Amino acid sequence: MTGDWSGSGGPAGDDAVPDEWPVVESVTEYDTPWYTGGYDLVEQPDGSRKRYYWAEFPPAVVVLPVADGQVVFVEQYRPTVRERHLELPAGVVEDGESYTAAGARELREETGFDPAGVSLLEDFWVATGVLRHRRGIVFAEGLEPVGTDRGDSEFLSVRTVPVEEALAAARRQPAHDATIEAVLLAREEGVL
Repeated sequence: MTGDWSGSGGPAGDDAVPDEWPVVESVTEYDTPWYTGGYDLVEQPDGSRKRYYWAEFPPAVVVLPVADGQVVFVEQYRPTVRERHLELPAGVVEDGESYTAAGARELREETGFDPAGVSLLEDFWVATGVLRHRRGIVFAEGLEPVGTDRGDSEFLSVRTVPVEEALAAARRQPAHDATIEAVLLAREEGVL
């Protein structure tokens, strides 16, 4: 879809839509160690009310580590979808941590590599129709082996793929959204 997105109301020529819709009620229906879920009863621009369901996750980081012309991946079984996935190292950003600090920590914990340099390529909202979740993509380079420190649910295998094959590897089924996003973004930014 193309168009003139002047102002905050949408494409030029559309009826004006307010930037915020009043929340009549916000209800948390469940709270787990991983996320919180519930709904907001919202008054829509036409005056009607509707429940918008959401799940709220803490911010996460995805790391695209490169060493000696190789991208470092992890392979792990995902019980939620019952498949083994080739993914980039990733994890939750802890309170007070930046995306780059979290990326360096997650890389060390999962792969055993300590990066000499990390840089934030992008941070953004994820699946805004149902999630309250932000993701940061971090590029890591100058990797030195230091040993892993995996959590009790991290059963990973470290795999390397030549840089020129990284996109094909990321797209191979079963594919993983964050891995594809990170590889494409790094390529667009010229660091891959």
